[in-house]
Amino acid sequence: MKNINFDQLASDLDSIKMDTLSKVGQQDANYIRSVVRKQRVCEWSGRILLMLGFIQPLLWVAGVLLLALAKVLDNMEIGHNVMHGQYDWMNDKQLNSQHFEWDIACDGQSWHRVHNFEHHTYTNIIGKDRDFGYGLLRLSDDFKWRFKNVWQFFTYINLSVLFQWGVSYHELAAERVFIGKKKENREGGVSHATLKQRFFSKGARQLIKDYAVFPLLAGPLFLWVLAGNLVANLIRNLWTSTIIFCGHFTEDTETFKQEDCINESQGQWYYRQVLGSSNIKGPNWFHVLTGHLSCQIEHHLFPDMPSSRYQEVAPQVQAVMQKHGIDYHTGGFFKQYGSVLKRIIRYSFK
Repeated sequence: MKNINFDQLASDLDSIKMDTLSKVGQQDANYIRSVVRKQRVCEWSGRILLMLGFIQPLLWVAGVLLLALAKVLDNMEIGHNVMHGQYDWMNDKQLNSQHFEWDIACDGQSWHRVHNFEHHTYTNIIGKDRDFGYGLLRLSDDFKWRFKNVWQFFTYINLSVLFQWGVSYHELAAERVFIGKKKENREGGVSHATLKQRFFSKGARQLIKDYAVFPLLAGPLFLWVLAGNLVANLIRNLWTSTIIFCGHFTEDTETFKQEDCINESQGQWYYRQVLGSSNIKGPNWFHVLTGHLSCQIEHHLFPDMPSSRYQEVAPQVQAVMQKHGIDYHTGGFFKQYGSVLKRIIRYSFK
């Protein structure tokens, strides 16, 4: 590690955090409730327009886009952030991290374990953070090259297309529930039977809702609604996958060894979060559609801070990084996404 005053770094970032959290209140409650209302309007407007496609195909297209927008908002700005506990202080059961269940195949409790705890605690520590490459992609020299890595770009495309199912299956794959031998040093806190039950239960609910219930309710317009739900889910999968990869796997993001993170101080933990993340520049609507994960650095530093505050604290965090001589990875969408693709291709080969 660089010659950095980690105690001062922690103090500087803690000051930003405490100052911002002291401002959290009715404005933030109004914001998230407004997003929820807009998400619901988009969803039901979209579902209605899907059934009007026989009158004018453009109405079907509008319905698909509105439904996809609703699914993106539910997944990113609402679901992901609510399940981080960003709005638990509101004492609203519908926006409580322990009760919320989102509109994707991944079981909420599995997300809590693998993402909220493992990923955010052990960000980019090889062997501890199972989100790094998702067990499918070789994205650093920390992993031995295998012949299957030659076609990992196509693996990435498939993962993006089926992203909600990849996220849903992620914990089961890591625990070797169906395939492979469980790693000796891996102690799962949930039985395989429970993991399988929750995986199939949540997945079945999503499949039945999107590809049976709503299409059947449409009667003779069954195929219009079925196709619309399929395309809306595809758009949501591609968008969420792209944003998450841009925040975690640009060429700039660094990895860490387990032995280097033993007895890690708060300042060292902050340092690792910053170097293991990348931001994406864009207008306000873009930040909302990313669930403010366009400010991935700030999210990794302050995961329980209401996401709409990240744009406010980002310049402050960047100034602190400049003060301490720490790289702050940021760039436009196309720059960051291009960097992700380069990294995937680069590590496809020895």
